[in-house]
Amino acid sequence: MVLDSREAVLANLARVRAGIARACERSGRDPGEVRLVAASKAVSVEAVRWAHKDGVEDFGENYVRELEAKREEVRGPRWHFIGTLQSHTAHRVADLADVVQTLTPGSAVGRLSRRAAQRGRRISALIEVDFTGERAGVAPQRCVDFADEVSAMDGLDLRGLMTLPPMPQVPEETRPWFIRLRELLAEVNATHPRADELSMGMSIDYEVAVEEGATMVRVGTALFGERPPAGT
Repeated sequence: MVLDSREAVLANLARVRAGIARACERSGRDPGEVRLVAASKAVSVEAVRWAHKDGVEDFGENYVRELEAKREEVRGPRWHFIGTLQSHTAHRVADLADVVQTLTPGSAVGRLSRRAAQRGRRISALIEVDFTGERAGVAPQRCVDFADEVSAMDGLDLRGLMTLPPMPQVPEETRPWFIRLRELLAEVNATHPRADELSMGMSIDYEVAVEEGATMVRVGTALFGERPPAGT
């Protein structure tokens, strides 16, 4: 269940930070290179405030309505949109998000770009890569071409790649997907040097992701507890 205790949330936050530090030590990295994005879907505004006051600067939301409400209530964090980008709400995402991690080919990204440009905004953007053929995202073989398209769009600043691998039974199972995303980023970065962010790793496998070069990890359950299923 979602945690409603400040002490519990902050204890979890300390554990996650320690996990990031351990993974950085194992891989010879500086923990300052890894940004913790607290995935706050279905989490109370109060819990977001607790985490923000304890130094979390980045929060990720899946739904426009929650993003709008929490951004209004909690001023100061960097807000990431980490849900599926849809054409009918892309203009609202352009108004509200500082970072959009889920660019995929289609009309939604065009609408996001146009709205951001109209508002004089330049949104940091990551391309979502789907290695499974079953999720939202661009196929890896199309990623470089799509990166070229995104980099030419007004209002968007291409900063890197994101992926959501198949749900693992054990964390180690995600390592091959993270390696592939890192290799794919190197291809994109060759022609788009500002694209240097790797958003990968969630509550179950963020340490593996950090070992493989993640610059952002999206952690929700390990911080805030289990969220209710959608629609409940």
